[in-house]
Amino acid sequence: MGSVNRVFVAQLAGLPVFGPDGESIGKVRDVVAGLRLDHQAPRVLGIVVELSTRRRVFVPMLRVTSIEPIAVTLATGSVNMRRFHRRPNEVLVVGQLFDAHAGLAGSDTRITVVDAAMEPTRTRDWVLAKLAIRERARGLGLSKRRGSLQVMPWSEVTGLGLTDLAGQPQGAGQLLVLFDTMRAVDVAATLRDLPLKRRHEVADAMDDERLADVIEELPEDDQKDLLSYLPEERAADILEAMNPDDAADLLAELTPADQTRLLELMEPDESAPVKRLLAYSADTAGGLMTPEPVILTPDATVAEALARIRNPELPPALASMVLVCRPPTETPTGRYVGCVHFQRLLREPPAELVAGITDTDLSALRPEAPLAEVTRYFAAYNLACGPVVDAEDHLLGAVTVDDVLDHLLPEDWRETGLHDISGVHPEEADHA
Repeated sequence: MGSVNRVFVAQLAGLPVFGPDGESIGKVRDVVAGLRLDHQAPRVLGIVVELSTRRRVFVPMLRVTSIEPIAVTLATGSVNMRRFHRRPNEVLVVGQLFDAHAGLAGSDTRITVVDAAMEPTRTRDWVLAKLAIRERARGLGLSKRRGSLQVMPWSEVTGLGLTDLAGQPQGAGQLLVLFDTMRAVDVAATLRDLPLKRRHEVADAMDDERLADVIEELPEDDQKDLLSYLPEERAADILEAMNPDDAADLLAELTPADQTRLLELMEPDESAPVKRLLAYSADTAGGLMTPEPVILTPDATVAEALARIRNPELPPALASMVLVCRPPTETPTGRYVGCVHFQRLLREPPAELVAGITDTDLSALRPEAPLAEVTRYFAAYNLACGPVVDAEDHLLGAVTVDDVLDHLLPEDWRETGLHDISGVHPEEADHA
């Protein structure tokens, strides 16, 4: 594998993975090592690669032909395309070793693992030969400052057995640093691979906004688990930080008593739109919609509209359409006038009023419209976003195509990927 003689895992995580012909395979998300009973350096078994379909698979180290600062390359051959599951004697280096509390052999010094270094052996195996560690703060005054970063042989660090990792609390600082470079959906996939204890520790360390984004990308059962683990006050804060439609979907899966208690703990301004959404069946336009689309009055300018949809935190589907209404502009609004597609905004002078370019002919969805009707509506008009209007022409919200797809796909699609590839021939599976 070239002349590489040491690779730090934190630098490996996130690197693109390519096949032997240069085809893109996915990204490195973690490294799997097998812990030993004799306290010698664990053997690196392989890497966890996230495919473009979000499925995470295990690739043995023997399949890795090169590790460069910018990419990892695999050899020709088949890869088991079944979703990665950690075995009892295995440890995820990023997910479980980073931030682990341990000690130094022959002393009472307590340390925190910051990184781990892989090194090749003469037999072509790779081992976790070194650990980057930092002495943990203790005491008062100057001695409370963190120690400098040191690189130590694995054999000089104690307390990193499987029972140690399962029994002691862990920090999450290094893991959160890596998460900062990842999308919420990728962080959610990483959390699902972690043991339950570690998952909870990471949730404790995340800020509310980030955790809300991640929970929105988790399967339903994992969402409920994390919400039930959190203290009720923080669970209510997380629900407030979530998109109202996602919060309503999650609350709808709870018992009536839990649902009522969490809604009472939320701020009234935050709980009101969620309560309105809960009044609709989940498989109707009212249950699918978000009550926070981009809304402007007819006297707004094209420049104002473009400024609103330019917001980087706005989901692309919602940014595809500006909805024009009479005041008030909070849902339920005044009379719904029509919509302006973002492509039309790009073609008009900035000082033009949206009233002059509003599409008044596009029909709107009724909140009671069933999922089948909503699906036909999006297909017929080639939309990414559609308005939902009540019988009195008040805008209630908007349905986006991603929410429609979320309800059309199988319930476990977040766990299995976008399609079933279990029947792919091994020779073809390498290029999935």
